[in-house]
Amino acid sequence: MEEEQLRSILKCVRCGTCRSVCPIFEELGWESYSTRGRMMIAKGISEGMDLDESIVDCINACTTCGICEEMCPAGALPPDVFERIRHEIVESGAETKTQQELRENTLSTGNPMNEKGSRLGWLREIRDIPDHAGNVYFVGCLGSYRYQETVLKTYDLISEFDVTVLADEVCCGSPLLRTGSDAGELIEHNVRQMEAAGAHTIIASCAGCYNVLKNEYPGRIRVVHITEFLAENLDKLELDRLDINVTYHDPCHLGRANRIFDAPRKLISAVCELKEMKTYRENARCCGGGGGVRKGYPELSRALTEKRVAEVPEGVDYIVTCCPLCRTNMESFSKVPVIDLLDLLTMARKVDKE
Repeated sequence: MEEEQLRSILKCVRCGTCRSVCPIFEELGWESYSTRGRMMIAKGISEGMDLDESIVDCINACTTCGICEEMCPAGALPPDVFERIRHEIVESGAETKTQQELRENTLSTGNPMNEKGSRLGWLREIRDIPDHAGNVYFVGCLGSYRYQETVLKTYDLISEFDVTVLADEVCCGSPLLRTGSDAGELIEHNVRQMEAAGAHTIIASCAGCYNVLKNEYPGRIRVVHITEFLAENLDKLELDRLDINVTYHDPCHLGRANRIFDAPRKLISAVCELKEMKTYRENARCCGGGGGVRKGYPELSRALTEKRVAEVPEGVDYIVTCCPLCRTNMESFSKVPVIDLLDLLTMARKVDKE
């Protein structure tokens, strides 16, 4: 256990504030699956407790949503602690099949879905993309393989701002880091690509990618989320207002983890009416997809997703988000269509109405 995580464990005074907000505890009801329970387990592990199957399960059944950290009066950082323990689980050989598959798929094919096709299939309609540019659009795995139309719209919207893409982008490393594996090989590969492209700024549209690029990659290149980038350039986008109502889902790794709450709302409010969910901004309920939970605990993930979707206000036409994993999770169980914020902005572009 690293010193930083040990300090966090010792900060926990077992007050139980986290129990009232932990979505996993709310669903399962067992103390060992609450944040407080996991922190007590973490203390035991730091003192030599064995990593048996039940302990592994408790630690892995966490979306790392960060609501516990947000509410902790003592300033503990439980998600950091749990991710460190997951690393020890993998190192000890006690990893689960989910952890193993995510690592093997990502390292062998460059993406956690084990897709073997080109990541640049969405570029089929673009002929003049530059080899070098000041800004690089980091597409991400789900965008490259599951939401190519959204990615195409995104690039079309930002292409006038001296933007290119990486010639050989691979996974940012988030699925590995969240589930306990090392992502150094992926990070080094992507950094070489970024430097070769001559980039001074990386623009990420995926919340998970942004979180890792911003906080885990070497700080030589500026990283911005696409909502920040577009909010700064809103006057250049030529957008009309739409006669629709939408709600916005704050992705955990964009909102709570990186405090990006205002930029998405600024963009949405520029084109239509925004109705907030029951919980939003730093208090937003997790969709249930992160931390390997969607893959490792699909029924648990579904239960969390259904509770999030139940918070959608009446009378909205779309649920808007900035995370393709949140989108995937919610659109499986929502009667209201789920779209990316860039899909919404494309709908509002004046050029599309001419």
